[in-house]
Amino acid sequence: MPQRTPMYRFSICLLTLAAAAAAQDDAKPKDEAPVIPVLHQSVVVQGSPVEVTIDRRNGEVVQKTLFSRDDQIFHILDAGINAGQHEGGAKSVEIRRFGFNLDHGGVSGGLKVLTDGVGQNQATQGHGQGYLGSLKSLSPELIKEVNLINGPFSAEYGDFSGLGVVHILTRDTMPDELTFRMQGGSYDTARGFFSYSPTLQNTDALFAYEGSFSNGPFLNPLGYRRDNVTANVTQRIGERRQVAMKFNAGRADSYSSGQLPVDEIIAGRLSPYGAVNPTNGIKQWNGTLAGYLRQEGENGQVWKVDAFVGRSLFDHFMDFTFYLNDPVNGDAFQQHDSRLQQGANVQYLRPHKFLGMTGYLSTGANFHANQINVGLYPRVDRVPTGVASRAQADITNGAGYVQENFSLLQGKLLLGGGLRFDAFRFDLADRVDPLGSGVQSAGRWQPKASASYTPSHRVPLTVFANYGRGISTSDARAIVKNPQMERVATTDFTQAGVAFRSGRFGAQVAGFHIARSNEQVYIPDDGTIEFKGPSRSYGFETKASVELNRFVAFNGGITKVTNAFYLGTPRVYVDSAPHFVANAGVTLSGWRSWSGSLRMRAIDHYRLDGEDASVVASGHTVFDLWVSRRVSRNIDFHVGVDNLLGRFYYETQNYFESRLQGEEPMARIHATPGYGRTITVGMTLKLRRK
Repeated sequence: MPQRTPMYRFSICLLTLAAAAAAQDDAKPKDEAPVIPVLHQSVVVQGSPVEVTIDRRNGEVVQKTLFSRDDQIFHILDAGINAGQHEGGAKSVEIRRFGFNLDHGGVSGGLKVLTDGVGQNQATQGHGQGYLGSLKSLSPELIKEVNLINGPFSAEYGDFSGLGVVHILTRDTMPDELTFRMQGGSYDTARGFFSYSPTLQNTDALFAYEGSFSNGPFLNPLGYRRDNVTANVTQRIGERRQVAMKFNAGRADSYSSGQLPVDEIIAGRLSPYGAVNPTNGIKQWNGTLAGYLRQEGENGQVWKVDAFVGRSLFDHFMDFTFYLNDPVNGDAFQQHDSRLQQGANVQYLRPHKFLGMTGYLSTGANFHANQINVGLYPRVDRVPTGVASRAQADITNGAGYVQENFSLLQGKLLLGGGLRFDAFRFDLADRVDPLGSGVQSAGRWQPKASASYTPSHRVPLTVFANYGRGISTSDARAIVKNPQMERVATTDFTQAGVAFRSGRFGAQVAGFHIARSNEQVYIPDDGTIEFKGPSRSYGFETKASVELNRFVAFNGGITKVTNAFYLGTPRVYVDSAPHFVANAGVTLSGWRSWSGSLRMRAIDHYRLDGEDASVVASGHTVFDLWVSRRVSRNIDFHVGVDNLLGRFYYETQNYFESRLQGEEPMARIHATPGYGRTITVGMTLKLRRK
């Protein structure tokens, strides 16, 4: 067991004293707009009537943090999410939540991530089911709001939502016509952001560009270059209608260290920032064009319609096992994904009265289609030497849903229920083995239910319970080649607890039970995902937030998984995810032109083998700091220090068999080192305040 440092114990004491989660939201439930609490928590937030927030934090945490990596957005969301780089610096993050390893977001129930209604999880991706690499094109300065749902409690969301939803909404306009940000710092890091947002009558518009470069702390320079372009035009037609068009495109190119054998690092034969294969890395670009229509009625009803089309090209150069399978040329391979996708969503919201109760109806439909050229190729350096697998996969998903919330007993009792149905069609044309081609289909119902009771409005204590069934699909290639296998896994998520909110203080304690119908396992021979046996996970969460005064706020939380295992005998445990995730943050806002935030994130050591408890990953505690000073009306100066205490730690760790050149095969832990102390300095120039 790793030694607990005094700073670690101090931070955990802070979290324990803070108790549990919830939020600062001064608005009380109103009969004409009932809300079901404890479903959502938000950063910067306005909630709709059916999406009340339980955690409200200052938007400056997002707007003024000096981001240098695309995965850092998850570090400030908290919510029991542990995210870390899988191969060093530029690849998509590996996500762990509620005792499950979600890989890159799409397995073991999944964490559904959307940007302005466009799903970011890519099904049947070359790099794994539900890949989140498109988030590299998100510029943090453009984030307006982030809504978090702890589980599959909303009927609005389908595939990959089993362990929660992160919905990111971006700005339609900027507060200043011109915004410039320049930053630079450790590891040859440089980043620039520019936006132009003109002042127009009845129209919000913006154009933004972001470019960044970093070599990281690695001996083999990362060479990570990223360029993003974003544009938006929103036209208000009268008082109740608005139409918008949004465009986003990005490219990314880098090398990476790969996951390194920990035993070689401990023996001193390999630097933790070295590389076994220096040719690993990524090349990708993506673009999305989306249109939005919102129409409000005289009685509060709302129609929302949106549609999008996206194109992406992705190549990932990897080497996990080194010389295990090919002692001469090595096991390096290239994953390829060329994708065209289309989608549309329709939603209708309506407040109403029913048998003396106040209700709020939400109903809608979703459509999503993918056409994917996906392949796996052995390689030497970055040159393919053959074809391991190659296929054209077409996936179509249609869904409909309805959700109703009611307020009774003058708002003391809130009841909610919903139902969703998703239908899938998987069409595969195998370019290597035509006999592996075919068409399969699947469909699943997903019920939702929630209730909360406040005995007295004079006592701000609420007892609540939420239930939802979420789904996650398997890889289309595995489904078609193995028609007998399960095609859609279900996640039954139950949460119950108590929330307290009074003045500037809010807290919540909740227990959870998660029943997964099937777990998912990666098949390295063809890069697909297949299902294995059912599993269970249970534990509790505590969260708290308090505004100490109008300048300083504190928030913290703990997610503790008490057990996670597969059904059956002998007992096999779910591995590769921490059972303890903690966060805490102190935020300073608007004090004599100063703003800042000190944040902590921590995980415990966790098992990497379901049957051998001695194979464990080390935990870590990391502190990040940013400070911002308004120098003048138009200029802000920023300083950020990631990993403030300079602690060495591993972001992700995995256990599997590999072989180094000239040695015998062995099962070992492979890890990706976290960045050391990283100092970034930046300046923001804002002109023509609106």
